[in-house]
Amino acid sequence: MDASPQYPPGVHRLGDGMVNFYLVEEPDGLVLIDAGLPKHWDALAARLAELGAAPGDVRALLLTHAHPDHLGLAARLHDEAGTAVWVHEADAATLAAKNPALAAAKPERALAGYLARRPAALALPVHLARRGGFRLSPVANPHTFAERQELTAVPGRPEVLPLPGHTPGSVAYVFADRGVAFTGDALVTFDGLTGKHGPRLVCRGFTHDSAAAYAALDVLERLDVPLALPGHGDPMADGLAAAVDHARHVGVV
Repeated sequence: MDASPQYPPGVHRLGDGMVNFYLVEEPDGLVLIDAGLPKHWDALAARLAELGAAPGDVRALLLTHAHPDHLGLAARLHDEAGTAVWVHEADAATLAAKNPALAAAKPERALAGYLARRPAALALPVHLARRGGFRLSPVANPHTFAERQELTAVPGRPEVLPLPGHTPGSVAYVFADRGVAFTGDALVTFDGLTGKHGPRLVCRGFTHDSAAAYAALDVLERLDVPLALPGHGDPMADGLAAAVDHARHVGVV
């Protein structure tokens, strides 16, 4: 996926129409926010080459949560490129499982109900399967955190915000100097199961605790950054307060 004027200089959106992950250029190194799907490797390598870099130049991978469509390149970057992988301690066990794709916290509702109401939603699990999303390798001994803090060892010194709900260890990362928050799936603008666009919480078919996810919106609402970049969908460029207000109005399905 190409960069566009919607993104600050040095921030690159990668992935495809279903899944986003991001590359951030910092003076002291490259940072990846989430890791897409296994078959996104070539696209990442190509973007790095355009920047005169290689996978070994990615110093840190910051995972917003441990769902398969965010973990795809994590093990390969960790094992082959030496990239430091960061994840909230509540999701660390998922990342270390024999197949992390099968170890995530269970959602509140089964997929079957969503597929029955909207057969087109089948495109999402098919998309993940074709791109290797259900065959992942573990990451041993990732860097972990448990609370809101500045990650001083990561280029750009981003702030991590725990936002439990979508998974127990869901977080956002804030690069204050760039005026951007990476919200992962704590706040998105596209839900692949429902097909709905606009700021919202991910539906219960992919969310572990929707009440907690709804409560976590209070944290995001207080962030004073002009741009939020989600794990799914287009940027939120009107401020997080407006995006959160829309998400609250929509509710959780």
